[in-house]
Amino acid sequence: MLLAVDVGNTNMVFGIFKGKDLIGSFRLMTDTNKTSDEIGLAACQYFRRFNLHPEEVEDVIIASVVPQIMYSLTNAATKYFDKDPIVIDDDVDPGLPYEGDERLGADRAVACVAAMEKYGKPLVVLDFGTATTIDALSHDGRYMGGSISTGMRVSADALSNKTAMLPRVELAMPDKVLGLTAAGQIQAGTVVGYIGSMDYLVRLTKKEMGYGDHIKVIATGGLARIVADHSDFIDVVDSQLILDGLRIIYERDKQ
Repeated sequence: MLLAVDVGNTNMVFGIFKGKDLIGSFRLMTDTNKTSDEIGLAACQYFRRFNLHPEEVEDVIIASVVPQIMYSLTNAATKYFDKDPIVIDDDVDPGLPYEGDERLGADRAVACVAAMEKYGKPLVVLDFGTATTIDALSHDGRYMGGSISTGMRVSADALSNKTAMLPRVELAMPDKVLGLTAAGQIQAGTVVGYIGSMDYLVRLTKKEMGYGDHIKVIATGGLARIVADHSDFIDVVDSQLILDGLRIIYERDKQ
């Protein structure tokens, strides 16, 4: 079995693969104060819930955008799974042709690799998490560029935290944009406005890519479904895209 770990700013997503099949997954909060024992024991509890055993894990592969938690996480892999984890960028190149001066985030590179393997190309890949990222991939698998914006939850929380009387609201589509309550008006501005801005960004992205309508748009991340349910620009929602990408990169590296 392969244990794949996607470390995001808010959550760490663990995926357990048997061959190409994802047979279990779970989330832990990304808490940089957690020790290796806390992470390892929590992971082992989930293994028992799936009637699996940690000693069945043959390898561990990690993509992380939170360097501060890597010491505890890698030690947890060594101590509780008896494996030295493979870390994207440090131990293995994701294999995404990229011409920029700065390294692309590990999670984004992994998502792009998975999207091309599963859905072909050219593509636009959206990741709706703490931040929202848009990545463009050419017909020959080259990274063309992308954008980063504030995630929907971060935007809503900032509004609540920076004002005296505006509440924290559920991220849900309101019945109408002309709200009569503070919560309804915040949902209209945050949720509807966010979806509208994403629609515009994707439209501009496709235009700059120059492939006309022959571009599939793939979305992943915790908020992908709420956006996809109320927009016209997302073709596929794939909640396990990054986990699949980690598996694909692992398999290529072992060939």
